[in-house]
Amino acid sequence: MAQWNKIRIERENGTAAEAQAPVIVSASRSTDIPAFYADWFFHRLKVGYSAWTNPFNGAQSFVSYQNTRFIVFWSKNPEPLLQHIDYLKERNIGCYIQFTLNDYETEGLERGVPPLAHRIDTFRRLVDTLGAGRVVWRFDPLILTDRITPETLLQKIEHIGNQLNGYAEKLVFSFADIALYKKVKANLERNRVNYSEWTVEQMDQFARQLSELNKRWGYQLATCGEKIDIEQYGIRHNRCVDDDLMIRFAHHDKALMDFLGVEIKTREFSLFGTDPLPQNALIINDNLYAIKRKDNRDKGQRPACGCIMSKDIGEYNTCPHQCEYCYANTSKEAALRNFARARETGWQSETITGR
Repeated sequence: MAQWNKIRIERENGTAAEAQAPVIVSASRSTDIPAFYADWFFHRLKVGYSAWTNPFNGAQSFVSYQNTRFIVFWSKNPEPLLQHIDYLKERNIGCYIQFTLNDYETEGLERGVPPLAHRIDTFRRLVDTLGAGRVVWRFDPLILTDRITPETLLQKIEHIGNQLNGYAEKLVFSFADIALYKKVKANLERNRVNYSEWTVEQMDQFARQLSELNKRWGYQLATCGEKIDIEQYGIRHNRCVDDDLMIRFAHHDKALMDFLGVEIKTREFSLFGTDPLPQNALIINDNLYAIKRKDNRDKGQRPACGCIMSKDIGEYNTCPHQCEYCYANTSKEAALRNFARARETGWQSETITGR
């Protein structure tokens, strides 16, 4: 897990506390902050800090936003972010959105998300507001049940992919690995969902068929946290918290580039064209390229995860999307209780849960 510089902060109750001061914030793998807690988060951003409870030992700690330069948002309904984006621009804080846009409407696996057509419209509006590449399409997880086959999933992806063409640049997906996650397995069984695990042969065939389908769109295809190697189909291992995207969108931010160990260079032109670029150069535009001087990978993540270091400020058991396969909630009831408690505070609490 990434270790961040610590600073002293003054809490709203007048006491002092030590707080982590992350440069990169993840909001959040643990709950859907954009959909349900956007007002809370942006209030805390203005206050300057929030409190965070460790899911493993219950210890409370504090997160300062004094040094924050970039935020990666994760959401199944990031529409509420539209009213807050201008504030990020005022603060010169960069962002992009990991938008999980699945289609499990017929099967009722995501009962708390808006209708698919509404979410597709939200995706387009966010791209129009933020710009190309800043909204990443995720179909995640790809789950097999007695009602969903690999062919069904390809049809669902085709339906969405046709409507996002010209708006999305990338499609990130993962194969549901149910046995590996006790909460997922327990939730599916509690909710009487007759699931099945993917076989290696099914994953390989699916990847090949998706690659064929993608010839009409040209999306970048990538997997999230998958060990299987399917690069022969043009499908890469993804970095969801991605320093390449941060360089692309915030190369002007020297503080962020210094933290990432990135040097921004101007391309040299001569009568004979442009000079050759170094082998490890990342092209930003016609005039600029970047050289990464260090490995920013978060060693605390799963071995197959390529994400760079960030501080996640969400908490488990707080997302009321009511997804049948949820990995972040012990139960729907616990999440709904915590969400109701948070609303009662008027989003003024230091923590998401209001406790």
